[in-house]
Amino acid sequence: MTATIDTIATRIIAGGKITEEEALTLVNASGNEVFALFLAASRVKQHFVGDQIHLCSIINAKSGRCSENCSFCAQSAHHATDAPVYPLVDEEQMVKCAVEAQRNGSSCYGIITSGSGIKKGEELDRICRAVRRIKTETAITPSCSLGIIDLQTAVALRGAGVETYHHNLETARSFFPQVCTTHDYEEDVDTVVLAKRAGMKVCCGGIIGLGESPAQRVELAMTLAELGVDSVPINFLNPIEGTRLAGASNLAPLECLKTIALFRLILPTKRITVCGGREKNLRDLQSWIFFAGANGTMIGNYLTTTGRPADEDWQMLKDLELTISECCG
Repeated sequence: MTATIDTIATRIIAGGKITEEEALTLVNASGNEVFALFLAASRVKQHFVGDQIHLCSIINAKSGRCSENCSFCAQSAHHATDAPVYPLVDEEQMVKCAVEAQRNGSSCYGIITSGSGIKKGEELDRICRAVRRIKTETAITPSCSLGIIDLQTAVALRGAGVETYHHNLETARSFFPQVCTTHDYEEDVDTVVLAKRAGMKVCCGGIIGLGESPAQRVELAMTLAELGVDSVPINFLNPIEGTRLAGASNLAPLECLKTIALFRLILPTKRITVCGGREKNLRDLQSWIFFAGANGTMIGNYLTTTGRPADEDWQMLKDLELTISECCG
């Protein structure tokens, strides 16, 4: 299989594509084949996106009481967790956190709200005001993740200066009914399409380790390629007490890295950012994400769980002699 992996990487670098059948074969890579897969992904990454690493940060701007029943989510009203519950924070807090994110080295900053969608009127207006201030008072690039939106909301966000809309598909279409039953997968797909139509870039990925098969991870990556998303966040499940997936096991580090490598081969030109759950799932192999094909990571805290201290991530990047991009594009 090692020769096949090298051939696939060479074809991708020459402008070709990996087939779904080939990707499904590679999910079974084992032993030395796994390291050949990482090397292939690293070659493809270096060719298309270079060796600069992008850092991003987020603010949990509105937390809890979400009406959706996503199996993994601590903020769902269907689960009994210790996740914080509060309404949309004020404009000043959103701007303050953007300044802090820039200080920590992030080039992108996401305003994230719980719920199936943002309310038009004061909530949307407040976010738009904060985005305008972030654009003028910092050098960081603002993005938003506000749930399912319509074209009017997408246009308003773009007009305020939102450059990227973040909306995860979470998992493969074939597995989604096992994760969430309160909305349809196509509503998420439509949000991605509308955000692009409004002129925003789209950051769209999912969570690995929800119980999906390796083949369904490939299915998700193929769907993202078909949609032409601009960047892909990969999260790994961090089981939260009180959710339906509280008893799930963490993935093995090499399984996580194989997934990153496959996403790179399927999405060779995209930014691939490793976000939530990396500390719990990758453990001592966190630094290997860049060898396996990632070219970005989230720094700081996540929505309802803490990340590791920013200075530890900075030390990791320094030890790897990686260059941090100052641009979110």
